[in-house]
Amino acid sequence: MMENGLDMGHARQHIDFPRSRDGSTVSEPQLMPTREGYDLWASIYDDQDNPLIALETTRVRGLLGDVHGLTVADIGCGTGRHALAMAEAGATVIGVDFSAGMLAKASAKAGAAAVRLVQHDLTRGLPFASGTFDRVTCCLVLEHMVDLEGMLGEMARICQPEGFVLISDLHPAMRLRGIQAQFTDPATGQKIRPASVAHQISDYVMAATRAGRRIDHLSEHMVDQELLERSPRARKYWEEHKDYLGWPFLLLMRLRHQANRGRVG
Repeated sequence: MMENGLDMGHARQHIDFPRSRDGSTVSEPQLMPTREGYDLWASIYDDQDNPLIALETTRVRGLLGDVHGLTVADIGCGTGRHALAMAEAGATVIGVDFSAGMLAKASAKAGAAAVRLVQHDLTRGLPFASGTFDRVTCCLVLEHMVDLEGMLGEMARICQPEGFVLISDLHPAMRLRGIQAQFTDPATGQKIRPASVAHQISDYVMAATRAGRRIDHLSEHMVDQELLERSPRARKYWEEHKDYLGWPFLLLMRLRHQANRGRVG
């Protein structure tokens, strides 16, 4: 079976385990098909101190602006952190995700009744008519998508000409340092990595261009002191990996229709 363009023929895949000096096996992160990985991650996803989410959330909401009275599609909505906040702010929101586990967590939250949650494989296009939404968000998802051009094209298609598509993702520079989406299975202690793709910034830019969209915001964000103070996990990690400080951690993009020359910022 192919999922997100990656070979998912086996239910679980393993990276070879290296040997320590005494010959014992040293556990390496286990690569898992994306959907299966997020179904497993769902049970603890909201309980973790995730520095990337801490860095991303307020910045996404700032770029999104006032959504009261607007229709919004949250593509790859996960456990609903953005979808529920937008609904609370007065938007009509549809959240789409392929993980039943993540959607189950979203549907159990307070305020979930205000959001229509849809389970759908994002590699099969989006099940909405063209021009349906005022805003389309896709947050911390695209590192798991092979076909960026197809995905951005679909999000652009369902967005009204006067609207915009807002994207966040783990910065490609982190992949150069060996960092990608990862969690620890609480039942086994095994580190799990849902399958992902090492995109470059040029891949995002060219995908947006080929989708016929103009980039009116592109920014890269590093871990800063304010985040270190808010996130104990980030503080511990960056104390142990001081050489990562100064590297970009988060990528943000906002895409508008070529004919819409709204404010750049």
